Amino acid sequence: MKLILKLLTVFSLIFVFNSCENNDPIIDSNNLLLGFWIEPTYDNETTTFKRSNSFKENAYGISFSKNGDFITQTSGWCGTPPLTFFKINGTFSLNEPLIDITSESYPTNYTWRIVSLTENELIVKRELTSQEKDHRALMDLFYEIQNLAYSVSCSDANDWLFTAYGAKACGGPQGYIPYSNKIDTVAFLQKIEAYTQAEKEYNFNHGVASTCDIPAIPKSVVCENGYPTLKY
Repeated sequence: MKLILKLLTVFSLIFVFNSCENNDPIIDSNNLLLGFWIEPTYDNETTTFKRSNSFKENAYGISFSKNGDFITQTSGWCGTPPLTFFKINGTFSLNEPLIDITSESYPTNYTWRIVSLTENELIVKRELTSQEKDHRALMDLFYEIQNLAYSVSCSDANDWLFTAYGAKACGGPQGYIPYSNKIDTVAFLQKIEAYTQAEKEYNFNHGVASTCDIPAIPKSVVCENGYPTLKY
């Protein structure tokens, strides 16, 4: 009888131990990245996740599996309540400190850099692709052009001109932009030329496609509430 009681006690302890163990997050000591990550917090360019043993209902989360599967639980881009969460399938490959991700939804290909990885916390930073870096440089140049173009208030339309800018992949300019003859027009037009050439190179290097319609040429510039407006 005493032997039976001892055996029952041992089995009970094993059961309790296993039950407690199953409630803990599943951690692969060979690859801490594997598993579920939830409750993201954002700080500038980094995102911090907490480890979990499953997705939370109606909340954002991601998971990495041994077979290379990557799943995102998300409500999509629309943030209007009531939110409906769904799962997006994808794959990942790990080449520390980089995680290359392919998803069935936009963006279809992107990379995260692991800033920190522990048993309970994952911190990642979005690693821009070469195309994204080139596009950012292109946009920075265009913002410089815009700032120059609209640095002068429009009070007399006779002081204003317009010029074509940019390069569509199919040919022709992206559009037209007004500028005042009271700014350094030489420097301004040089920036326009540099931007147009840079966009041509961007389109070629990254295989960008575009529509082949030609933007209408403005007839004049008029001043509306101190702002230059193109008239067609």
